[in-house]
Amino acid sequence: MEIKRIGIVGAGQMGNGIAHVCALSGYDVVLSDINEDQIKSALGTIQHNLSRQVVRGAITEADREDTLRRINGTTLLDDLSDVDLAIEAATEDEQVKRSIYADLCPVLRPEAILATNTSSISITRLASSSDRPERFMGLHFMNPVPVMQLVELIRGIATDDDTFETLQGVVKHMGKTAAYSEDFPAFIVNRILLPMINEAVYTLYEGVGTVEAIDTAMKLGANHPMGPLQLGDFIGLDTCLSIMHVLYEGLADSKYRPCPLLVKYVEAGWLGRKTQRGFYDYRGDVPVPTR
Repeated sequence: MEIKRIGIVGAGQMGNGIAHVCALSGYDVVLSDINEDQIKSALGTIQHNLSRQVVRGAITEADREDTLRRINGTTLLDDLSDVDLAIEAATEDEQVKRSIYADLCPVLRPEAILATNTSSISITRLASSSDRPERFMGLHFMNPVPVMQLVELIRGIATDDDTFETLQGVVKHMGKTAAYSEDFPAFIVNRILLPMINEAVYTLYEGVGTVEAIDTAMKLGANHPMGPLQLGDFIGLDTCLSIMHVLYEGLADSKYRPCPLLVKYVEAGWLGRKTQRGFYDYRGDVPVPTR
């Protein structure tokens, strides 16, 4: 199946990044969100990030203008009625995603492919709540999408070969590299990454080290570009907790138990960069550790 027009549901951090790379690759994009202000914010972010790419010499000014012309924002799911591929990029909450499919599937053409950007939830289970499990698949982009090279491709038990091969082609057309994961909780990247972040929170919780000491140790001792607590703030501590819940419940192993301190931060609404406070306080000129 040839993909020319892509719909994206959810204009948050991941949705706007996916819209950016899709449009830059030549696809026409419909970016949908229930919140009109979120769409305006997303389009502003895309414009800003494209301008940064122009300054760096990664793209031309003509590329930037063409990309912006290819993106249309909407609050109406009906505007996705003519897309060849719909990518759901909503919050990491299974019930929210299922609710979206209930409203979206009747709008889509029967032959359209539906993909989810979930970072941890079972593709097979999500597909079963759609009307097209054979044309349903996981297409997990990494954050920030315009910068990160990897996309995880995850087949559900019912995903057919045509769908898989079509999305392989989409990822290649975007200039990204695909990693193929079986449909297990959190797939590959987050199966490895999130337990590391959770263990860093345990290290803080048990008083082994401070926020600054833990991040410095991993940056200088393991050559990580970003400390695990800083990375948790960047991902969003609510997302980190959701993925740990998926791992803990899906694999029934105590090593995946979310750290109580991570739970407390989420309960406090300290979710990281997006709320200006997490393991660091971002309200000043320089981030300051909160513990």
